[in-house]
Amino acid sequence: MDKKYVLVLFAAGLLWVASIAPAVSETPAGRTEGNNAGADVKKMEDSTKVTLAEGLKIVTAESHVVKVAQQDEAIAEADSFIARARLLPSVNASASHTSLANQPASVYLGQTIPTSDRYYNSYGINIQQILFDFRGNLSRYEASRMLLEAQKLNTTSVRNAIALEFTIGFYDFLESQRLVEVAGKEVESVESHLKNAQNLYDAGVITKNDLLQAQVKLSDARQRLLSAKNIKSVRASRLNNLLLRPLYWQVHAIEQQREISAPASLDLDKAWKTALAARPEIQIVDSTLQSLDLESVSKKSEFLPKLFARGSYDYMANAYQLHDDNWSLILGININLFEGGSSLAELKKTRYRKSRLVEQRAKLVDEIKIEVQRHILDLQDAYERIQVTRDAASQAQENLRINKARYDEGVGTATEVLDAVTLLTTAEANYVRSVYDYRKAEAATHYAAGEDLLQVYR
Repeated sequence: MDKKYVLVLFAAGLLWVASIAPAVSETPAGRTEGNNAGADVKKMEDSTKVTLAEGLKIVTAESHVVKVAQQDEAIAEADSFIARARLLPSVNASASHTSLANQPASVYLGQTIPTSDRYYNSYGINIQQILFDFRGNLSRYEASRMLLEAQKLNTTSVRNAIALEFTIGFYDFLESQRLVEVAGKEVESVESHLKNAQNLYDAGVITKNDLLQAQVKLSDARQRLLSAKNIKSVRASRLNNLLLRPLYWQVHAIEQQREISAPASLDLDKAWKTALAARPEIQIVDSTLQSLDLESVSKKSEFLPKLFARGSYDYMANAYQLHDDNWSLILGININLFEGGSSLAELKKTRYRKSRLVEQRAKLVDEIKIEVQRHILDLQDAYERIQVTRDAASQAQENLRINKARYDEGVGTATEVLDAVTLLTTAEANYVRSVYDYRKAEAATHYAAGEDLLQVYR
């Protein structure tokens, strides 16, 4: 057979194999594998999606600082059980075995009379109850319950603080995401201008200076885009950290539409009154002050007598005893006459702690008032900036269009076009920042007023 004929047949076979290859790759099994890969990608994207409400649920339930506060709450509850134990009777039981080297005996009229066995067992149980101690133990228990209540309020405060931190972080990420888009649009605009300038330069319409100016401007725009992307990555890592996710995970933040409304008229006295009544920090201090008053009562009771009752039962297996067992009931008074002045020192210490806490409360009240005022003013300022910058972007866009048209017609300059690009980028960035400054100030205002952010953003 001719070699040329063989080569033709071989080439035809290769073409036939190539023609059926796509059909083979589109078998049901192949399509299933592709669908599975797409499903895995979608599943991973869904796992990284988060809304503000979903994120708040996670951080307020799973955050490390919240769990630490919950453990402190459990410790305070255990302390209250310890204090309550003093109100209940104490029950003690004992058992012993006695082995004597010599049998106890006494001499009577020249005769030795044994009085006890050498080996014997004895058992006993006694119950003691404080009947009256001038509210000493009861005050300790009530003080521990007030401290438990303060710890529960602290958990609420920590939970709301981490919710505020996540809310601000969430809006910071959305802001950086929008700023990356703004920086990307600037790069696209400068690239478009550079391409146009290159064409005009090649045609001999403009000078080299216009082309160099566009190239430098593009380099600056790309640097700003890179910086914006880095900030976005850092803020994404911060969100992942709050959500207890790996830091390198992609974050797909879903923004829920919320109305931007004008803040209510500023009434600081009313806002302060509301905040001071609702903020858990103030309630924590008040509960702690009540516990210190109760501790003072318990310390004073150390100087007074305590009335107690004690009942006991004792059994001794001794053949020489007339009665093997015996019951007893004791009603007595116990008073501490001298212990080196420790009770008086502890009472003074409690008073000093109360005085210090009163001053801390006054300082906290001032700080909360300043915080409320600052966040309300920030909210008003952000809203006013939104009104100012709302139409600036569209105006800057029109300005850029006009300058591009003038430049294309040879009337305008490259500087005017680049300045128009910069003006548009600035206007868009200012609007984005004002919107998210409003969102963050809004969340901070809710927090300062003592509102539960989990309920606000549910």
